[in-house]
Amino acid sequence: MSRRSANLLLLVAGLVWGLGFVAQETAMEDIGPFTFMTLRFALASLALVPFVLIEHRRTANSGKNVLAISPGDWLAISIVGLMFFLAMAFQQIGMLGTTVSNAGVLTGLYVVLTPMLAFFALGQRQPKLVWPAAVLAFFGIWLLGGGGLDQLTWGDWFVIFGAIFAGLHVLAMGHVVTGLRRPAAIASAQFAVAGVLSALGFISARLMQWQYEPLVSVQTMLSAAPEILYAALFAGALAFLLMAICQQYTRAADAAVLMSSEALFAIAAGAVLLGERLTWIGYSGGILLFLAITITSLSAAKFKESVA
Repeated sequence: MSRRSANLLLLVAGLVWGLGFVAQETAMEDIGPFTFMTLRFALASLALVPFVLIEHRRTANSGKNVLAISPGDWLAISIVGLMFFLAMAFQQIGMLGTTVSNAGVLTGLYVVLTPMLAFFALGQRQPKLVWPAAVLAFFGIWLLGGGGLDQLTWGDWFVIFGAIFAGLHVLAMGHVVTGLRRPAAIASAQFAVAGVLSALGFISARLMQWQYEPLVSVQTMLSAAPEILYAALFAGALAFLLMAICQQYTRAADAAVLMSSEALFAIAAGAVLLGERLTWIGYSGGILLFLAITITSLSAAKFKESVA
């Protein structure tokens, strides 16, 4: 595969992720957030099983002991799944109280937060541009809230908390993938863990009679089926595979920027498909956030190349 083809497919992945925010929002017109997540993650996990088997055979043919996964490894994979679940749960619930545009841009904060978390929690050196990018991101959030943090909705704050857990998920995933080198198996396992936790969330929400988690019927399931399938198969399994494959054929800097394009696609999708509009101040905040995400992505990628 040429680098140009790989970059184009990564841009497609960004588009798929951006449109995924629309699916997440419209699905909740028929079903609750935990119902949506349970079905989405279960299907995504199953969809990756064929690729897990292919990965298993290739590893076996290389002479490695593919069954040698220690209890510690399983614990680490479970933690990855837990972080992924928390990131997605905060994001999904937050979308009950915010727009697709805001959710898409604020979710991208994880790109800025990840190196900061790595520095403060793990003591890892980070590129110098991370810090001005963080300041830029803060002003972006301030403008996105209309020129004041008090104007951010509870949904916006939930999405921001989701971005924090998404950053922790990136750190945990990086550690586990580096150790086991079985990305398809880890991705399928994380989807499975998130699916089980989402099912427990559904049960808890029903016991508490939470108004946003209604009982499921055949009619509501059929109504939400297109969104569930899109989120599971395209924004889940397909996008992950494109990311895993294409990153082998392009530069890390190119991949980082192209994958973070989901924020722009989310804004466009919200405007075209749902008729959402931001104020000029909100658009300014979105632009600053995207610049912060892009600066962080480029500087992190170049930093890794320089120390490799």
